[in-house]
Amino acid sequence: MKKQRFEFFVGLFMAAGLLCLAFLSIRIARNELFAANGYEVEAVFTNCNGLRSGSAIMIAGVEIGRVKQITLQDYEARVIFKLQPDVVLQKDAIASIRTKGLIGEKYIEITPGAADQVIAHGGRLNGTEPAMDLEGLISKFVQGNISTKPAN
Repeated sequence: MKKQRFEFFVGLFMAAGLLCLAFLSIRIARNELFAANGYEVEAVFTNCNGLRSGSAIMIAGVEIGRVKQITLQDYEARVIFKLQPDVVLQKDAIASIRTKGLIGEKYIEITPGAADQVIAHGGRLNGTEPAMDLEGLISKFVQGNISTKPAN
């Protein structure tokens, strides 16, 4: 009887440990372990091609937050991101969608502004630059070269 009871509690302890491990693994993988604090800011882009929820928000190469949600609003991409509480953005800051490397993942690079006014929780970042369409540029370049005849 004692052996069965002991095995039951060991099994219960192991199951609780595995659940905790799974929960923490998911939170760390999504970088949400310490993201409960902080504030949300939104920005509207004409095109956010390749940007996803969970993408990094960076200033000067340092990650300061993550994209929380991307929705369509009036045929534009409304991006809501969560920033660390110690980061202060000025009203005239500019958010640009960039690519890590040549064909890497997309992230938002914020260029700080110089205004005295700051963006509060739920505020909007008005200065935005959409993602560069690299495939479109390559396509235009290739099509342009195909249609031209070599000079003799």
